[in-house]
Amino acid sequence: MPVQPQLRGISAAPGLAQGAAFWVEASAVGRSADSLKPTIDLSEALALASSQLVELMERVEGEEVEILEFQLAMLEDEALSDPVRQAFTAGTTLIEGWQQTLDEHVTDYEQSEDEYFQARASDLRDIRDRVLRILRGETEAGIPEGAILLATDLTPSRFLGLDWNKGGGVVLREGSPSSHVAMLARSRGVPMLVGIEDLPLGAFPDQTSLLLDAYEGVLYVDPSAEETQAFEHKLQIAKEEAERLATVLDQPAQTVNGTAVQVLINVALPEELAKLNSAHCDGIGLMRSEFLFHHGLPSEESQYRSYRKLLEWAGAKPVTIRTLDAGGDKPLPGLEQPAESNPFLGLRGLRLSLRQPEVFRTQLRALCRAAVHGNLKVMVPMVTVPDELHSTRELLEDVCAELTAEDIEFHKPVLGMMVEVPAAALAPELFTDAAFFSIGSNDLVQYLTASSRDLHHVADLADPGHPAVLRVIRELVEHCDCSGQELSLCGDMGSDPNFIAQLLEAGLRNLSVAPARLGKTKWTIRETNLEGV
Repeated sequence: MPVQPQLRGISAAPGLAQGAAFWVEASAVGRSADSLKPTIDLSEALALASSQLVELMERVEGEEVEILEFQLAMLEDEALSDPVRQAFTAGTTLIEGWQQTLDEHVTDYEQSEDEYFQARASDLRDIRDRVLRILRGETEAGIPEGAILLATDLTPSRFLGLDWNKGGGVVLREGSPSSHVAMLARSRGVPMLVGIEDLPLGAFPDQTSLLLDAYEGVLYVDPSAEETQAFEHKLQIAKEEAERLATVLDQPAQTVNGTAVQVLINVALPEELAKLNSAHCDGIGLMRSEFLFHHGLPSEESQYRSYRKLLEWAGAKPVTIRTLDAGGDKPLPGLEQPAESNPFLGLRGLRLSLRQPEVFRTQLRALCRAAVHGNLKVMVPMVTVPDELHSTRELLEDVCAELTAEDIEFHKPVLGMMVEVPAAALAPELFTDAAFFSIGSNDLVQYLTASSRDLHHVADLADPGHPAVLRVIRELVEHCDCSGQELSLCGDMGSDPNFIAQLLEAGLRNLSVAPARLGKTKWTIRETNLEGV
């Protein structure tokens, strides 16, 4: 059945991309069985994988080097490769033998009672997948610059492993605009469509010409000359728009009637800051620390270095780091997380951290040590009842006492909380212990509308403009005006031009947005008039 020339999906990250198709699920692009047979032997594949890791090690530092060194050592371990060769001699293909052998090792590591080995399971998965791609001829280096990736879904770690500096985009058969990979795409300005059910795997071959309009939610397959010309005109308009928005980056975010608004940025990793100018924002309103945990449990020293980089970049401006927000749609290697029928309502965020006190303690130690380098604020996610915040404060006090006894320089940061659980959002007066509140609008909308952020089938119900959402935000503003607690919003709602005026009218004066949305947010604020509100 031929694919439609125009496919419609849900815009998860706005933007335009023109490029060649590249299927992430390589086996889905219509390659014959023969073409999937390895063209090199195992020794050559292992050698190539090792050389790739050595090359990567030259571009990273700290904890990342340690991760790659472990992977390199595993690749050179004959205890890993010998069973594959034995299986091959017995009649199993190299690809099957490697897959089965590594899967067994991954399972053993995951089931280990030692947290170190549990954390290393993710490294084994990386090794497994890297060598499989080489054996199948699917190396990452084969992804064309500016390609439009097509997949059933895409993990945050896979997205982070790709270089988006040359453009490109993402098209997913599944997924949701509220998923974390969509959030990352918005943060980096990578156009993304999700929920294209009419896109069969391998519907067209790699290198097929594609036009991705993630403003209108349309993917053009093998476009006509007229479609290409119209799209290129739209690209030119978008370029001019970007240049216009860039003119307000170094301007204050101030409404027409002179109301000042603080606009900060959301980041996932320190590396994002390399191309960002701290003068363009009022600080970092959200650092998602869980992205430091994607390759296993980072050491205290590794976390300290990462947090310090953020603080030194920001100077005297505030940096708010959210403690580990794992669970839900963010399972992490090395963390014992029980299987749950509904993980969004289970052990996630602070609930999981309090069940993993040693992991939490390590993070708090790193945060306290880093706090001497700037204006650090720490907030905890998924708070439901005051006892959770009290337990966190007690652990923080213990950590400070430890560091004092060890004569290690530190500073105790102020402690605040995310407001995303309806029970907390509707009763903020219970949390007198919180120095500040930050509204996590993505999860708050999910829970208030009972619409999973990962399911595109209910994406239309997860509406930030729902009266219930706006009412809760207004009531939070009123509470904080009386209590004196600082209030900000760090979800996608804060950078959506459709809602910015409503948020400002409700009384919010502190927004944290994706770096790619900074210019648009400032421009919208500067066009808003609150006179008479």
